[in-house]
Amino acid sequence: MSKTYEPLQILNAIASANNALSERKEEINRLNVFPVPDGDTGTNMSLTIQSVINNLKGLSPDADGAEVRRAIVQGALMGARGNSGVITSQILRGLCEGSAEFSVLDTHAMASAFKKAQEVAFQAVRKPVEGTILTVLKDTAKAAQEADRADLDTDEALEAIVTEAYASVQRTPELLPVLKENGVVDAGGFGLAILIDTFAATLMGHATVSVEEIMIEGGIGPKVEIEQINDWEGSEYRYCNEFLVDSDDLDPEEALDFLQTMGDCELCVGAAPKFKVHVHSNTPDQVLRYFLDRGQISEVHIHNMDLQSQDRAQKIAADAEEARKPLGFVAVAVGEGNANILKSLGVDVVVSGGQTMNPSTKDLLDAVNHVNADAVIILPNNSNIIMAADSVCALSDTPCGVVPTKSVPQSFAALFAAMPDASLEENVEVMTEAAREVKTGEVTTAIKDSKDAEGNPIKDGDVIGLADGSIDAVGSSIEEVVMALLPKMDAEDADTMTILCGEDLDEAVADALEARIEESYPELELDVQEGGQPLYPVVFSLE
Repeated sequence: MSKTYEPLQILNAIASANNALSERKEEINRLNVFPVPDGDTGTNMSLTIQSVINNLKGLSPDADGAEVRRAIVQGALMGARGNSGVITSQILRGLCEGSAEFSVLDTHAMASAFKKAQEVAFQAVRKPVEGTILTVLKDTAKAAQEADRADLDTDEALEAIVTEAYASVQRTPELLPVLKENGVVDAGGFGLAILIDTFAATLMGHATVSVEEIMIEGGIGPKVEIEQINDWEGSEYRYCNEFLVDSDDLDPEEALDFLQTMGDCELCVGAAPKFKVHVHSNTPDQVLRYFLDRGQISEVHIHNMDLQSQDRAQKIAADAEEARKPLGFVAVAVGEGNANILKSLGVDVVVSGGQTMNPSTKDLLDAVNHVNADAVIILPNNSNIIMAADSVCALSDTPCGVVPTKSVPQSFAALFAAMPDASLEENVEVMTEAAREVKTGEVTTAIKDSKDAEGNPIKDGDVIGLADGSIDAVGSSIEEVVMALLPKMDAEDADTMTILCGEDLDEAVADALEARIEESYPELELDVQEGGQPLYPVVFSLE
């Protein structure tokens, strides 16, 4: 009989895989071909898997397989960051759906799981590219099918799958020329191989496991939860006190007797060694002293209910005054200046993020939920965030659309074209068209040796200029690079140029650049704004 693995073993293997990915994320990041300080593949995949772990921690010890799979899928999707994170979340979703009919993990279950993972992940990407994480997934799924047909033992199948995962990673440079040119393998594929390898090694007893990572273990008692308690209305006491107590000898009945003398709404629940305490009292110092004498306290929250009442009344009044709009906007940007400009153009919620940190699907969904509108348009302002934004449309109760902006300047043009009285679909179409008319230039510093769009060498530390994502200028100064980009972007045919100054751009450098542009392009209307974005001292647009 083929060896099988139980749910607890699988959870421990997931925890171990998460640890391995977190430890090696910088190694994966270094494989990124583009020499720009973007939100990197290893970081994004690691954050996605960590979100899964966080979700699994919230399960009860007796959670069944369906609950576990649901927690994995939800955690992965809500924590997905960047394209690599979104694809990883879809792989996990497919693995869960494909294994749903199996109560244990064996060769048959793995074949079914990987087959479904390939199907779901490929559906998520409109134009799959060979030589990427999807290729590694496809090859791994094929290895799982072959292991099933050959009737291999579970451990033999795991070893075959891991071997093929790494072999597929090694083949990626032959399938994707840009990888071969830079002498690297695909970062996402390598990350997936690490996950599969560590997961398999843990199951087979070849890796160290930290069960506490998920804290699902036989014999664990009920988990004590800290909840928000809103039962203060009508209480004659001012302070709401809630905290955890660690004690081996606390008598909850005696504690309740004491709490009754301190106030009302008293609670002392749980079992040794962990209890939750809640009470409304005017003397929180005496409450804390009692429990400090009997154990250790943590997660202490003391709220002034009078002030809470006033704040809540003010917020309710403010919400009532705010009229619901037919159309609202959520935009992603980093930098106080950029955020202020977006808000002045009608954006309701600005989600912090961009090149260095891609917001998750959950971040964007939370932002949509905060907009008081019948429909919401999301402006991702970065190509690496578009997939996460698309995911929100399927999850949100509010009708949503995505205008696939790849830069903040593109969103400015899109917002100018918005028509509040038109439908969601009409606005997405019109705004998308307006964004496409904008040419975006970005200036930053290379973080590794590479090549520009024409194959010319780039050295670590060079100032580089990107024209709509393509590295078209390399130099030693910001001014030199901007002036090299302008003719390549047909600046002589443009009417306006908007410059967003980064947080580290020296004022003197900015003034000199402005003067140089005005001298070289006297017909060009120049608008210079403080963007405040990090790492990119200059971002500009031409229209």
